[in-house]
Amino acid sequence: MIQVQDVSKRYGQFVAVDRASVEIPQRKITSFVGPNGAGKSTLLSIISRLMPKDEGRVYIDGTELDRWKTQELAKKISILKQTNHLNVRLTVRDLVGFGRFPYSHGRLTREDREHVERAIAYMNLEHLAEKFLDQLSGGERQRAFIAMVIAQDTEYVLLDEPLNNLDMKHSVQIMQVTRRLVDELGKTVILVLHDINFASAYSDHIVAMREGRVVGSGTVSEMICPQMLRCVYDMDIRIEEFDCRKVCVYFW
Repeated sequence: MIQVQDVSKRYGQFVAVDRASVEIPQRKITSFVGPNGAGKSTLLSIISRLMPKDEGRVYIDGTELDRWKTQELAKKISILKQTNHLNVRLTVRDLVGFGRFPYSHGRLTREDREHVERAIAYMNLEHLAEKFLDQLSGGERQRAFIAMVIAQDTEYVLLDEPLNNLDMKHSVQIMQVTRRLVDELGKTVILVLHDINFASAYSDHIVAMREGRVVGSGTVSEMICPQMLRCVYDMDIRIEEFDCRKVCVYFW
C-alpha cells in the first residue's frame, strides 16, 4: 500500500500540493482527477521520488520513501510521465529494453530479454518491434512507452496523463490495458486523468484534487456524484448511467 501523509510542495509563494493525505489501495486502479493546476502530477512525481517534497511523509509498503535505495525503489515503482521526448533514435524493442535497467544495468540477460518480449506481446507491438519511435503514430508510441513500464515489472505502475493527445480509439485501448494490468497481472495502477468519464468507467478508486488539496477519495460510486464533482470543478454535472457505467454530462 502507498500512504501519503500531510505532503506539501511549494515553489516560492505558490503551493502546488497542500498537506495532501491519501491511501492508495493495492491491486486496484486509482485515478487522480481535478482541474488543471490541482497538483495531481506533482503529487504523482513526489510518490515516485522524481520530485522532493517539502513536508510530510510517503510510505511504500510501510517503509518511508526516503529510506528506499534507488535501485530497490525502481524495482517497486515505475512511472511514465506525460512528456517523453528522446534525443536518440530507438526502435520499439530498444525502448522496451530500457525498462530492464534496474535489473540489468544496460547488459540484458536472457531473463531480461524474455521480459522485454512479453511486454511487447502484451501491448500487441510485435509487428512494430523493429520500427523506430519516430515512425509510429501517437497511440503506437504511447503503447511502446507503456510496454517499457511493463517490462520493468514493478508492483506499482504510475501513469501521468497517459491519454494526453490521444484520440478516442487509442484512449480506450490504453485504459483497457491499465485494467488488464490490474486484473491479469495484479498490479497497482495510479493514473492522472482529466477525463472523468474514463476515470469513472475504468477506475476502482478515485482521488479528487483541487488547488493542491485532496478534497475527497473513495470508490467510483462515492466520488462520481454531482455534489463532489461540483465541489471539484465548479460546474453543474449530471450523472447518467449507460450499460451500468456512469457518464458525466457537463453544464457550464
